[in-house]
Amino acid sequence: MQEFGVLSLIPAAVVISLAIFTRRPIESLVAGSVAGLLMLYPTDLVTKFSELVQKTILDETIGWIILVCGFMGSLIVLLLRSGAALAFSIIVSSRAKNRRVALLSTWFLGLVIFIDDYLNALAVGTSMRKITDKYKVSREMLSYVVDSTAAPICILLPVSTWAIFFVGVLESNSIVEKGQGMSLYIESIPYMFYAWAAVIIVPLVAAGIFPVIGPMKKAERRAAEGLAEYQQKIADKAEPELIEQSAKVNVWSFLIPMLSLLGISWFYDINVLIGVICAVAITVLMFGVQGVMKWAELFDAVFDGIRLMVPALAVVFTSFMLKDVSEQLGLSAFVIESVKPLMTASMLPIVAFIAIALVAFSTAAFWGVLAISVPIILPLAIEVGTPIPVVVGAMMSAAAFGSHACFYSDSTVLAAQASEVGVMEHALTQLPYVFISAAIAIIGWLIWAI
Repeated sequence: MQEFGVLSLIPAAVVISLAIFTRRPIESLVAGSVAGLLMLYPTDLVTKFSELVQKTILDETIGWIILVCGFMGSLIVLLLRSGAALAFSIIVSSRAKNRRVALLSTWFLGLVIFIDDYLNALAVGTSMRKITDKYKVSREMLSYVVDSTAAPICILLPVSTWAIFFVGVLESNSIVEKGQGMSLYIESIPYMFYAWAAVIIVPLVAAGIFPVIGPMKKAERRAAEGLAEYQQKIADKAEPELIEQSAKVNVWSFLIPMLSLLGISWFYDINVLIGVICAVAITVLMFGVQGVMKWAELFDAVFDGIRLMVPALAVVFTSFMLKDVSEQLGLSAFVIESVKPLMTASMLPIVAFIAIALVAFSTAAFWGVLAISVPIILPLAIEVGTPIPVVVGAMMSAAAFGSHACFYSDSTVLAAQASEVGVMEHALTQLPYVFISAAIAIIGWLIWAI
């Protein structure tokens, strides 16, 4: 790995600038990756770009994401075309008498589906989209609520993919003894100030206690007047629509697949891939036996759902390309080493949060930056005498911030996809709330330090 110092920030700066200017995340990510490769291999760009694409497509994590998101798309289309999602919407909307209750219901559903941020974003956005449309809630507001209960709620509950991953990192780096990682993680949950702030602000916004600010205000005003222009474009793309509810379909037609997904994932040690494959199989068999849809239509829905996820997967794929290039440039090491002198006993949680958040936001490599920073920051915390649970809380908060704030993070992309809104529209409208949550978190660690 070469060391480029401050120049390692250039690819991320290219991506962020182009994404804001063009509102096209895929092209921006490719441009950032190319900029990084030019720095690394100025005379061999074409070969190295080809190798990067091949390396990324063969990445085990990318394969897992493609399978999970593809089968989640299949499940979504099955529930839409069968009328099951409509049956669920009718039940919920009968209780959601206004926009406030509709948004609070969305937030509550996000709290319930806590196993994985991908599952959370896709399931909640798809389930609540028609209900929030009924009360003229902007798709930007819906995607903000969905995204705010994805990574933030997943790190606050120790029975999620995020928690299990981090516990493994702690134990593999001998920060704690084998079998003790979960105890340390649970001790750190009260100090995950960013996640707490992000999750709590949502119901305050939904209830009108916290004001609608920034670009979100414009989006909400536009939604109150009718469908936004980009929403109309989406409606014209022949995306899978809710069909008329048949007599063979009821709310259980929606709940059984979703409960199967949650229960099976839980049974197989929070393995969401096994859960979603089984849920799709159960749904196809259930609808086929009941005669809800013809068998050919069911299998068409499975393949159409996979195709539905291609745009979102393209963003995730290109973000992994950027992550790889940033690692070769030494971005994570540069940022962490640069702030090391500032890591005193009282300031370490804040400095760790800012450093890891910067890398996570720039690279969309949340789990990767945690794996890199644990063997550096936690031994330093032991050396200077900062309580480990506080530092772990700050590190997990930083990763959740990156997932929540990054324009091209997987949960941001999937929240936008499920809510049927543009990725950049979602990212920019939620950004003020993200920064407010970050500021609250920093104040929390300052109060702890005092």
